[in-house]
Amino acid sequence: MIAYVTVGADDIARAKLFYSAFLPTLDYGLTEGDEGLSYVLSVPPGQRPVSPDFYVKPTFNGHPASAGNGTMVAFEARNQQQVCDLHAAALAAGGFDEGKPGFRDAYGPHFYVGYLRDPQGNKIALFSSNPDEPGRGG
Repeated sequence: MIAYVTVGADDIARAKLFYSAFLPTLDYGLTEGDEGLSYVLSVPPGQRPVSPDFYVKPTFNGHPASAGNGTMVAFEARNQQQVCDLHAAALAAGGFDEGKPGFRDAYGPHFYVGYLRDPQGNKIALFSSNPDEPGRGG
C-alpha cells in the first residue's frame, strides 16, 4: 500500500492555491508548516488513518523542484461531474490543462479522467470510474 506521495514545489503559496482548489472536496485536510503542505484524508473517530497522504514540499537539497517525466498522481473523484468541477477549479487556481475531462479510448469504458499540471509542472489526474454512470459510447 502506498503510504504517501510527495511532490516538490518552489512556490508553496502558489501550490497551496492549486491543491486547495480540489483536495478538500475529496476529503483531504490541510496542515501547513515550515516544511510545506500536508494533505491528509480525514479519519472518522475510532478509525485508522487512511492512506495515502499527499505532501507538497520544497526540495531537501535546495535545488529547484522539477516534475518527473512520466510521473503522475491520480485522485479519485466521486463522479464524472465532480471530475469536471474539480478540473475547472484547479485550472482557475493556477493549473494548466493537460487533457480535458472525458473518456479515453485507451482506458476502460467507465474511466472518466481529466489531466492537469500544477504550477510546478507536476502531472495530476482527476478521475472517476463509477460503473453507475454512463460509460464511453453509452
